[in-house]
Amino acid sequence: MQNYAAVKDSDHEKRIFGRRITVSIVIVAFIFLALAARYAELQLLNYQTFVTQSENNRVHVQALAPNRGLIFDNNGRLLAANQPSYNLVVVKERVDNLEQVLLDLQQLFDIDVKSIAKFKRRLVRRAPYQAVPLKFKLTEDEISRFAVNRYRLAGIEIKAQLVRHYPQGENFTHVLGYVGRINAADQAIISSLEKNKSDYAATDYIGKLGLERFYETALHGQVGSQQVETNAHGKVLRVLGQTKPQPGVDLHLYLDADLQRKITTLMGDRRGSVVVIDPSTGGILAMVSTPSYDPNPFVTGISTVNYAKLKDSIDLPLFNRSLQGQYPPGSTIKPIIGLAGLHYQVITAHSTVPDPGWYQLPNDDRFYRDWKREGHGHKVNLHDSIAQSCDVFFYDLAYQLGVDKIHDFSRLFGLGIRSGIDSTSERSGLLPSRQWKKAKKREPWFPGETLNIGIGQGYMLTTP
Repeated sequence: MQNYAAVKDSDHEKRIFGRRITVSIVIVAFIFLALAARYAELQLLNYQTFVTQSENNRVHVQALAPNRGLIFDNNGRLLAANQPSYNLVVVKERVDNLEQVLLDLQQLFDIDVKSIAKFKRRLVRRAPYQAVPLKFKLTEDEISRFAVNRYRLAGIEIKAQLVRHYPQGENFTHVLGYVGRINAADQAIISSLEKNKSDYAATDYIGKLGLERFYETALHGQVGSQQVETNAHGKVLRVLGQTKPQPGVDLHLYLDADLQRKITTLMGDRRGSVVVIDPSTGGILAMVSTPSYDPNPFVTGISTVNYAKLKDSIDLPLFNRSLQGQYPPGSTIKPIIGLAGLHYQVITAHSTVPDPGWYQLPNDDRFYRDWKREGHGHKVNLHDSIAQSCDVFFYDLAYQLGVDKIHDFSRLFGLGIRSGIDSTSERSGLLPSRQWKKAKKREPWFPGETLNIGIGQGYMLTTP
């Protein structure tokens, strides 16, 4: 009886074991089928997609910034150069926790909150895997500090870059202008340039003022690129291919550095402007506006405190008097008034006017005084009136011409319009007329105002 029970239990166990084997085989077969299906999906259906993603993870295209063109005076002296600078840059895609890394860098390199905010704005405008500068012009001590901590700063690099430098300092600021870091407002300028927006993919700087801005397209150059293989930390392992950037065009100006410095020295602390033009070519040999300021701090970003000092100064050093200042031309207008009189045959070269030291309009009790109280003589002709700057002669001539003829003739000499000089900030001055006053002042033109125009005063304004 016991033997029978034992035999029956053995058969039952065999059946159970057999079922388990069958179930296990089915499960294993199912797993292999699932793996095979997934393998087929990866290799056949999505092969190209995953290959591309894999390549993107280790192969990247980096933009290469072109060298900015240099600027020279007429004797080959360097006015705008490029100097090497070492900057702390961030490749966002290689940073695991950007906010934490920024906190670490703030402590390590003494970076203020405003610099972090500016960096984040630049980060928004960057291309994928583009290195974005966080701190400029690192010192040797800061470079050493980075080397010691580099092992824990994945995605952070020190990048050598050529940065604009102005060796002449404040002497040429109002002519050359300066470059500065690209900000949100500059994006509109970049979009309006002849160059493609991608030409600024590796560029942190753009011309802000003066010749640097006017000739931005020529000076900037053409961006290059290189295809690089990197490791998991973003370190370049090898360069797979490269298109070299094209440097910007060098500018050779009419300006004479020695003459510019001499005039600046003679001006001293005075507020004013001096412009020297070569009459044979029309080239500008010197253009000085004083006081001026050093443009170099503006390149990588002037501090708020130092900028406020310039902005709030009563001497207005930021104001370019040569191109933006508008002043009465005074007696410099008299030769043009004289030519207008000859052109319209109001006078001849021998016409004379008595100059007792004052002038009166018909039916007007007002006296218009000459600068010389006793006058310039009983009979003053055109030659003498220009040589002695006789006001009375030009009072009379202006009255005979009338404001509209003065306006039309003076326009032929470029008054009241921009000269076309290579600048984006030049003002046009003001050449008044009856129509201008009616539209601007809603008043009629008075004869006495014509007399003032005749000696370069009144509403008439010109730039130096």
